[in-house]
Amino acid sequence: MQVYADIPVLSAAPSEDERGQCEHRLYGAWDGADACSAADWAARAKVEIEECHASGAFPILVGGTGMYLKVLIEGIAPIPDIDPEIREVVRAMATETAYASLQIEDPVRAASLEPGDTQRIARALEVKRSTGVTLGDWQQAKTGGIGDEVTLHAAVMMPPRQWIYDRCDTRFAAMVDGDAVAEVEALMARDLRPDLPVMRAIGVPEIAALVRGDSSKEDAIAAGSQSTRQYAKRQFTWLRNQSPAEWPRIESENIDIESVFASLLQD
Repeated sequence: MQVYADIPVLSAAPSEDERGQCEHRLYGAWDGADACSAADWAARAKVEIEECHASGAFPILVGGTGMYLKVLIEGIAPIPDIDPEIREVVRAMATETAYASLQIEDPVRAASLEPGDTQRIARALEVKRSTGVTLGDWQQAKTGGIGDEVTLHAAVMMPPRQWIYDRCDTRFAAMVDGDAVAEVEALMARDLRPDLPVMRAIGVPEIAALVRGDSSKEDAIAAGSQSTRQYAKRQFTWLRNQSPAEWPRIESENIDIESVFASLLQD
């Protein structure tokens, strides 16, 4: 969400002071009216990385969103556009019905998903029905990744979970007491489509309810904090299960970034 210029507060985009310490790229690079996919970001990131290398600079990739980094490094499957009618039918199905269908049509993918994972279940089912090929088979044909073209020095930061959750709560309350409400008011004034990613960013629906008078400040903070913690939990799960096994895990409350970089680059 930090790619969207509309929500620098809610996305915790780098501050002016942080941007002054070193150059940041692709933060606030998209207008909220334009959806940015992992493939869109990866294409832009590859250009930025090439420019950095050409100028002798050292690019540092920062997560977050593991899927974006994964697409950049490993490439993306060349899946054709999904038939709109099939997508409409699949997305209208109850999750339990879609999951039961997936167990029949793509049992391997179904076994790898939680029965309540609505989004991934629907995606796998619509791909199989629209293309006749399972999502797993498509993913075997990934193209466009830079993993074989660059030397990666990676590290996965895994601080204590409760420490992260406490910071999530403090962070969201501070945002609401700061400029987050004004940020959402400006976003709502644009009357953008509700299905755009920027309108579904953590904090936007919760604060929008506050602005409309459908929620109290306390309830908005509680809901936004819970959504933030849930996202952090999903990040932990992604990092543990999707990051390459050879990437070192750094599990500490007090992470010394300078020491981390020194250890990564000592070779």
